[in-house]
Amino acid sequence: MRKTTPSIFLIGPMGAGKTTIGRRLAHALRWTFFDSDQEIEQRAGATIPLIFELEGEAGFRIREKAVIAELTQNPAIVLATGGGSVLDPDNRRCLAGRGFVVYLYASVDEQLRRTRHDSHRPLLQTADPGARLEALFTVRDPLYRDTADLIITSDGQAPRIIAQRVLAHIQEMPSL
Repeated sequence: MRKTTPSIFLIGPMGAGKTTIGRRLAHALRWTFFDSDQEIEQRAGATIPLIFELEGEAGFRIREKAVIAELTQNPAIVLATGGGSVLDPDNRRCLAGRGFVVYLYASVDEQLRRTRHDSHRPLLQTADPGARLEALFTVRDPLYRDTADLIITSDGQAPRIIAQRVLAHIQEMPSL
């Protein structure tokens, strides 16, 4: 499917490397980088954990939907989305319809390894983060796959290498 807006949107689970790889891609392309979670925090004047505490996940998802709807309208950006952004059908439509979507796949073991010391992730503040990651993966992986134009595994890969693989793929595409 041909896209009308030359932007790249990164989707995938927490710990997949979306922000790190997104920054590299934006730098290489000389495009603007956005991280939807950082945008939400900046606009709310509060951290994601505080938003979850005060508004619950539902309140956070409303904010996320507004940010994704707005940011995906911009040309020549790289957007790293939150892991749960694909739960909303409108988010999936915005992402798939307005840019090139890359699913950065990370196994549950890799997600756990990368996030185990991160207290900034409200959904992992549980007695068994591995079980929580497994449950999230079961629900979200099919949505990531359905939304993505390209799937790249990030397990055991340096962000530099992953960014190079994405760039190599998109540079072969005439629309980007």
